[in-house]
Amino acid sequence: MQHNALVVFFELLVWFYLNLFMTSPNSAAPIRLAAPADAARITAVINAAFHIAEGFFIDGNRIKQEEVEDYLRKGAFILAENGEVLSGCVYVELRGDRSYLGLLSVDPAIQQSGLGSLLMREGEKYCRERGSQAMDILIVNLREDLPAFYQKRGYVYTGTTPFPPDVETKIPCHFINMSKSLL
Repeated sequence: MQHNALVVFFELLVWFYLNLFMTSPNSAAPIRLAAPADAARITAVINAAFHIAEGFFIDGNRIKQEEVEDYLRKGAFILAENGEVLSGCVYVELRGDRSYLGLLSVDPAIQQSGLGSLLMREGEKYCRERGSQAMDILIVNLREDLPAFYQKRGYVYTGTTPFPPDVETKIPCHFINMSKSLL
């Protein structure tokens, strides 16, 4: 119980900081939708975050700029910025009455600050406001910390999916499918 209270406290602290101290009447909001011009910065923050998190089972970059550009045509990236610095992002894609959320990435220097939770909430809000009734995510089974992170945010296990066969891994793995109602 004490751990959950600390998580909520830090999430509120980050929200308070982002919404009250980082905005002024003459500045853009710190949370915004990405534009095509943001593709290089999005690619950099995703690769930095995933290198820390997935380096033990996969070599190389998580994503190429061309892939980010493709994602921008299919869905949206929600960005968290601190001035000119991209602090984090999350990808969302509307799929009928359901949505997909992925590539949640926070600059390694500020991970565990609550920014990931804030981006999750913003992604869910974005999709809910556009009529989505549920959010789907995929997490790699080797990331043992992730199921609890998402369960605390209302996601439930719904099955598994094979890892893409064209992606070489150091350790065999698969995806865990999770979903959450947005109603």
